[in-house]
Amino acid sequence: MSTLSRPPVTGTVEITTLDITIAQGALRGVRERGVETWRGIPYAAPPVGALRFRAPQPPLPWRGVRDARQFGAVSPQSREGNFIGAAKNAPMSEDCLRLNVVRPARPARPARTSGDERGAGAPTSPGSPTSPGADGHTPPAADARPAPPAALTGHSERALLPVMVFIHGGAYSVGSSAEVPRNGDTLAREANIVYVSVNYRLGALGFLDFTAYSTAERMIENNLGLKDCVAALEWVQANIRMFGGDPDRVTLFGESAGGNAVTTLMTVPRASGLFARAIAQSSPTNAVYPPELTQAWAEQFVELLSERVSNDSVENTSAEDAGEMLVAASWRDLIRATDALTMSAPDDDPGTIALCPVIDGDFLPERPLDAFKAGRAHPVPLIIGTNDREGALFAGRLDILATTPKRIRAIFAKTKKKARKAIKAEYPGLPAKRPAHDFGGDYAFWYPTVKVAERHSRFAPVYFYRFDIAPRLVRLAGFDATHGLELFALFDRMGGTFGRTMTMLGGRRAFVRAGARMRRYWGAFAYSGDPNGVGVVVGARGGVEGELSVRDTGGEKQAAESAPVAFAGWPRYDEETRQTLIIDAHDRVEHDPRASRRLAWQAFVPHV
Repeated sequence: MSTLSRPPVTGTVEITTLDITIAQGALRGVRERGVETWRGIPYAAPPVGALRFRAPQPPLPWRGVRDARQFGAVSPQSREGNFIGAAKNAPMSEDCLRLNVVRPARPARPARTSGDERGAGAPTSPGSPTSPGADGHTPPAADARPAPPAALTGHSERALLPVMVFIHGGAYSVGSSAEVPRNGDTLAREANIVYVSVNYRLGALGFLDFTAYSTAERMIENNLGLKDCVAALEWVQANIRMFGGDPDRVTLFGESAGGNAVTTLMTVPRASGLFARAIAQSSPTNAVYPPELTQAWAEQFVELLSERVSNDSVENTSAEDAGEMLVAASWRDLIRATDALTMSAPDDDPGTIALCPVIDGDFLPERPLDAFKAGRAHPVPLIIGTNDREGALFAGRLDILATTPKRIRAIFAKTKKKARKAIKAEYPGLPAKRPAHDFGGDYAFWYPTVKVAERHSRFAPVYFYRFDIAPRLVRLAGFDATHGLELFALFDRMGGTFGRTMTMLGGRRAFVRAGARMRRYWGAFAYSGDPNGVGVVVGARGGVEGELSVRDTGGEKQAAESAPVAFAGWPRYDEETRQTLIIDAHDRVEHDPRASRRLAWQAFVPHV
């Protein structure tokens, strides 16, 4: 149940408050700029005091109407480590388990069906290609192109809308859902979906494995950041109907560490049924490690924390005292010790990321890549891909990848000479700066992503992409289409200072239009599990300029269309053809792009 109240208009922007009631209590959101938003909604109890290092607990109810017009506090994080954290004035607190909901203004009203409160658009089972669509009709089989979302047709749906839940990146150490305040607004409006963004515990509070210091009296659990994400998805299942969202059409998507969360949660048993589709952007899919390594990092962290909070003690790294120190330390001391650990880890353990999920045999039973290979991942449709030059971003304080001679040597030492020779041929000049950054980016992001795509494609639909477009200034700076650049396109961030600056030498129009096409692909996928929409025109009449060509990188080429045409379709990925959508000024499909590099990596790291 919801009610509207209209305060005075501020400037030229009409702002309307919006009250809605969920199980925990009443929320007051706001309608402005074509969307309705509710922010800072608790999806779990505050993980403070005795709940620090414990799995998230159910959210607490409240009395009266809770103001949901502002973002909640962000997870404690540093601005002095590898990554620049939250804004200096951003409130931080361990009480950070909040999420935000954005929906198009005046959305379709949730419809009821006999026997329950499902909307007409609720499929009979997550990801089912023959379930009823958003208009109540049964879509075609998965190989056919389904009806596009309402935003693409102009048709006003009277049904529950698909839901897209975004997990932010930041190496599991920084970031928040408030980092870009209007991040999902354009996506919600254009794709006609309900957008949810999530805060979760970061750093030592969420992604270090301290279970060796757990006792019966003082329990310490692991994988807490991932468990937070599961709790948020459970909240969505329980509450999203009240916001006009369809709990049976939830798409989980994320970028970088958020992409790692997506591919990892696809193999977490407890996450089964909580999402019907998944999108993983630039996921370091293999950055998930066994307890032998994660507990070694925990030991290093405890020593670093001890030096900071009680260096005169000779006992506080023992199992009993370390646990007490971890629970009692201030979060500021925790993040400073985290800084020290993450600064040293890239050289101590090259090619790894210390803040990570742990294969604990319970919540996360096995390495995700092994689960994908065996078909034990949740069989949901998947969009997955990387950017053209992922590693180019990771320089200076961001230099955490295997990009230095010492780190590359450590990785080379683990493989055979013949494989080393083949991989060096793919990166001429290694370890010079450019080839080293490409080597490190491919090792962390591209090649493991290829393995997830090929393995999951045996059991469920997979759509693979590579994001290639970059404005001229970004290319001149040597970054090209690097890690995170696609977020500026997808989320329509080009109106900000950085967005305007990076297009000051040209390329803005093509980049903005590439983002509009991405939102069409992502939106269509959220509706049906297929990014293709019937009759979607990639051209000026459709508001998105581009052309589709198909190229076989093995040598034989098919003729490219020379003018905008009706989009022929983003083909599924499989191990035989490896058809990949290249998102550029003009989108195209390539067969097995960088095939020789893929084969060289296959011999170089056969365990991946």
